[in-house]
Amino acid sequence: MNRNWNSVRNRRPSRREMLRTSSAGFGALALAGLLGEEARAARTADPLAPRVPHFAPRAKRVIFLFMHGGPSQVDTFDYKPLLNRDHGKPMPFERPRIVSSETFNLLRSPWEFRQYGESGIWVSDLFPRVAQFVDDLCVVNSMYGSNSRHGGALLELHTGSDTFVRPSIGSWITYGLGTENANMPGFITICPTLTHGGANNWSSAFLPAPYQGTPIGNSGIRARQAKIPFISNHEIPRDIQRMQLDLLREMNGEHLDQAGPDQALEGRIESFELAFRMQTAAPQLQDLSSESRATRNLYGLDNPVTENFGRQCLMARRFSEHGVRFVQVSHSYKWDQHSDLRKGHSGNAMEVDQPIAGLLRDLKGRGLLEDTLVLWGGEFGRTSTAQGSDGRDHNPEGFTWWLAGGGVKGGFTYGATDDYGYYAVENKVHFHDLHATVLHLLGLDHERLTYRHAGRNFRLTDVHGHIVKDIIA
Repeated sequence: MNRNWNSVRNRRPSRREMLRTSSAGFGALALAGLLGEEARAARTADPLAPRVPHFAPRAKRVIFLFMHGGPSQVDTFDYKPLLNRDHGKPMPFERPRIVSSETFNLLRSPWEFRQYGESGIWVSDLFPRVAQFVDDLCVVNSMYGSNSRHGGALLELHTGSDTFVRPSIGSWITYGLGTENANMPGFITICPTLTHGGANNWSSAFLPAPYQGTPIGNSGIRARQAKIPFISNHEIPRDIQRMQLDLLREMNGEHLDQAGPDQALEGRIESFELAFRMQTAAPQLQDLSSESRATRNLYGLDNPVTENFGRQCLMARRFSEHGVRFVQVSHSYKWDQHSDLRKGHSGNAMEVDQPIAGLLRDLKGRGLLEDTLVLWGGEFGRTSTAQGSDGRDHNPEGFTWWLAGGGVKGGFTYGATDDYGYYAVENKVHFHDLHATVLHLLGLDHERLTYRHAGRNFRLTDVHGHIVKDIIA
């Protein structure tokens, strides 16, 4: 038995036997070669190249004006006469348990409300300049969320989930549409907050790295100092830089061919390439000196009170005008008035009212508002009851956002809170619904915009979300 086995083992196989027994191996080699070619092709393709939307879009780009902290709906765009009438009285219905206000008594708004424009939309005296554009605004007074704490609420607003790390809305939009400018990122966030979720609010999570947001500065510095770092290289000529990157790409490509897909490494390769291309566009776009004095004054850059946020808004217009798909500017972290409501909200509104109005006027004048969707809002609203004597607590149960341009109805209010502005009660709009609607306006079906990860398809709205068709023009 052993002699027979040894003789078979030591015998040289015939050509026919070798081909028969190794045919599967040839197939595996061929498959490996095909997969290698596909991997190399994927690496040479531009992940940010413009993509065709699912259907004809109403908007091409988004500017999101994020009011971090939670502006009070009943002090800005949701007029409640009964709140004034019943000031100081106990709230006539049960509050949710999650709110920790120190008193149950109603607190009237310190500001007067007036009707503006042909639409007659009510706006408080906090926003006299934005009020001049109410006929361009779609005011949604029935927003609600699922989380009463800043960290969870910011993540829900930006990613659709307050419990898991998920891609941000800007990343999903860039993944779905690419960018209109190959020399700039598709998603930029200007002076973002580093708290309450931090980078997760602009992260691409499990989406490929090129779709993550590019932060310019952060909330801890002035917008004047917010620049994309190391964007210019005056020591090495561009042709030498190109040779260096080509060599680095070749070496990394060989590693990928041998080791297999590596999303982190592929993301770094793309970031090197994008950084190289950005040298031709980013320095000029960040330089506001080319703007006329009239434009700079329009945004409030001549006023120390409005200069910081005005600079962010002007940068957002410039980035959007030059093909950046999603731009976020953040007024951080100022709208959390648990006390001293009058002073806090007055100061906040004074800083942003003129810049926002300037942005709307500038976009209209340049013909950009028609296909640019502008969003304004915070992570939740405030209670209509007092916290202490002159503050308001967090309230995710009912609050206000507004949208402008990009295919929404102007001079239009949608939904309502109760008589005291506490709960959304009519045509309620959850963040999932808002996300679905924003994607729809951009020509993307929120149920079809998916990405395969960990054995299942994920989407921004998860298993939720309904398009708010009534606000679409």
